[in-house]
Amino acid sequence: MNIIKEIAQLGATVLRQQADKVTDVSSAETQQIINALKDTLASTQGVGIAAPQISISKQIIIVASRPSTRYPHAPLMEPTIMINPSYQALSDHKEKDWEGCLSIPGIRALVPRYTDIEITYTDINSQLVSMQFSGFIARVFQHEFDHLDGTVYLDRVDDNKDIFAESEYFKIVNA
Repeated sequence: MNIIKEIAQLGATVLRQQADKVTDVSSAETQQIINALKDTLASTQGVGIAAPQISISKQIIIVASRPSTRYPHAPLMEPTIMINPSYQALSDHKEKDWEGCLSIPGIRALVPRYTDIEITYTDINSQLVSMQFSGFIARVFQHEFDHLDGTVYLDRVDDNKDIFAESEYFKIVNA
């Protein structure tokens, strides 16, 4: 049975809150949140989702990059559930690139992000995992991680001129 949740939209209080750490990875509650995140993400063309986006203030994200209409050049990455994640930049180098958000439909923006990061998270088996991400996957991780801090990608934009209607974004990337 799929559990597709409504996606919280910009202005919802939960998107501006610090999410709580998960204390029991194997609890029924945590498993229910993970299943709802997986099902909800699968019902969209998104490449990641965070628990606050389904109105649950817990530190759980899924990064699941795949090519779609929204992100035609996205690399393929199996959905990866990350509990209580953290990261550090491997260099000061940032690049601006396009981002959108399921919680802010119809808008895209050029957002500066670290290009290379090392992440640490707890997996669904309560194991601590560390890995390095670069490029698009690093961007998706940082975007989802921000949701756990009550930050949305528009907060990271350097200049309001970097914010576009999605219809204009598609004209630019399909030119």
